[in-house]
Amino acid sequence: MNPIFKKPSTVPLVDVRGDIAIGAQCRFDPELHTGPNASETPDERAAREEVAVEVCGMCPLRLACLAYAIDTQPDYGVWGGHTVAQIRALAGTFIDDLGEVA
Repeated sequence: MNPIFKKPSTVPLVDVRGDIAIGAQCRFDPELHTGPNASETPDERAAREEVAVEVCGMCPLRLACLAYAIDTQPDYGVWGGHTVAQIRALAGTFIDDLGEVA
């Protein structure tokens, strides 16, 4: 399992070679979505994430990526046009909704 994720996914987002699925816009600048190897200030992070969200908005795989992120609970990055905090909130909402149905 990739150390960026809390758990394995049942939703595929990579092709059979393990490469990011064809059409994913993040493959052109992955660091924009996951952050630099060095530290960044909160303002730098916010600016980077804002641009990453815009890039995701143009991506044909945005919804699949978001489903993948909700399923895997990444520790960092922008996935399907959402930050990790937003993904955690969405995942919590889905879990709460499932509990109400059950």
